[in-house]
Amino acid sequence: MAKKAKKQQAGGTPATVALAAAGVEHTVHSYDHDPSHPSYGEEAAEAMGVSPERVFKTLVAEVDGALTVAVVPVAGSLDLKALAAAVGGKRAAMADPVLAERTTGYVRGGISPLGQRKKLPTVLDASATDHATICVSAGRRGLEVELAPLDLAKLTEAVLAPIGR
Repeated sequence: MAKKAKKQQAGGTPATVALAAAGVEHTVHSYDHDPSHPSYGEEAAEAMGVSPERVFKTLVAEVDGALTVAVVPVAGSLDLKALAAAVGGKRAAMADPVLAERTTGYVRGGISPLGQRKKLPTVLDASATDHATICVSAGRRGLEVELAPLDLAKLTEAVLAPIGR
């Protein structure tokens, strides 16, 4: 089981600071990011030696014009229709990457569902609850945080729904 992380020192990301402030049990994993790797999520899974079903990517989409965060396993993809339905919308499309970065305060490949600059509606793929812990970006490329999926859902006020495929 993960150890409770100590209070973050200066240099922590907004995601790790939010976790420490909430007192949520978590483990931070760091690895050397390879800019030539074709997939941020798959790179994280390989570097940590964790199954891709337990590593989740954070995607920003627009649902009926409103930015919405989707957290899905790196082993699959996002079902945009399911995401729209999960938040009571009709149509979803991937958000412009520049808008996603500016709104969340993170760079693509390092967007965390935690500690975002602007709190956005969040949907966590229901498969997350199949695991005791999952990994999500800790706010920068090469940094992941492992925590219980229900802790992530609580902190982000996420809806749990089958949005991955």
